[in-house]
Amino acid sequence: MGRRLNTMFLVTVAIAALVQSSLAQRDYVVGDALGWVIPPGPSVYTTWAANKTFTAGDTLVFNFLNGSHDVAKVTKANFDSCNGGNALLLLTNSPANVTLNEPGSHYFICGFSGHCGAGQKLAVNVSAAGSSPAPQPSAAPHRGSSPAPLPSSPSPGPVSGPTRSPTTYTVGDNLGWTVPTSGASMYQTWANGKNFMIGDILVFNYVTGTHNVAEVTRAAYQPCNTSNLLSNFTTGPTRITLRTAGEHFYICAVPGHCAAGQKLAINVTGSSTATPPSSSSPSPSPSPSPSPSTATPPSSSSPSPSTATPPSSTATPTNPSTPSPAGDNNNTPSTPGNSATSLSVAGLTATLPCLIVAFLM
Repeated sequence: MGRRLNTMFLVTVAIAALVQSSLAQRDYVVGDALGWVIPPGPSVYTTWAANKTFTAGDTLVFNFLNGSHDVAKVTKANFDSCNGGNALLLLTNSPANVTLNEPGSHYFICGFSGHCGAGQKLAVNVSAAGSSPAPQPSAAPHRGSSPAPLPSSPSPGPVSGPTRSPTTYTVGDNLGWTVPTSGASMYQTWANGKNFMIGDILVFNYVTGTHNVAEVTRAAYQPCNTSNLLSNFTTGPTRITLRTAGEHFYICAVPGHCAAGQKLAINVTGSSTATPPSSSSPSPSPSPSPSPSTATPPSSSSPSPSTATPPSSTATPTNPSTPSPAGDNNNTPSTPGNSATSLSVAGLTATLPCLIVAFLM
């Protein structure tokens, strides 16, 4: 009888320890569905972390496109200055899992030029197991040697996903992605009247080694400036998933191709009201940030959706207030669940049968 009571006590203690461990250790997917990208606003990751409680033993999961981003753990000073030169830890393959082993403040940035300055940075405060939750860092002005382009108005915030199934658009249709022979406005005309929504896919068909697809800022789009690309794909066909609302600008970075009309500007929204940037006049700056469930179309000074046309080669298109996240090229990383999940469920499931057998012996 005494042996059975001792066994029952040990089983109870083991189960309690496993349950406590499963509740304490969690996975957090950084940015949830957005992933680890150049965000649509400078405080996106600060806002994401604000209502979370990070405890020693938890894991941060960074999902990003290999070759377009990385994860660098840095000091507070290097975090504030966006200096990734002396990283404490550098992870280049997605998904990047970082276990928060120690209480205190932890700082992460993307080491790619300009990405941290554009808001791709995360600071978290980690509490010791069983202690009171530590408050998360508040948003602070972003500094760095490579700051993001200055927006002319507040950037559009995250927008809810499309209300229809994602659509795949082949850029230029049968012509593909090439130097157009029908005029410099060929791709602007192609985009006119199309409703691009979050989750849709652009397919650029071209001969590898002859063309490429580079995403650029508004400032770089009109002069065909290829000195600071947001992303660059060199293997055709290139598939780019539209992950954020707002204006997106693409060019061919092969010398002379963009100037000859191999360039595309589109508007992306979560609703059915977005139209390509207007060609009749320079497009206005984006409207103030919409709520997370509503996409804001271009301001009232732009042409109505029924008459809006893509930007012409002579009109200066508007800048997106912040760089858009890099698209994927047939290798978008898989995204785990958005909420924190227990790390120890599997261990609990495997251990219980063994303990029950021990109890019955």
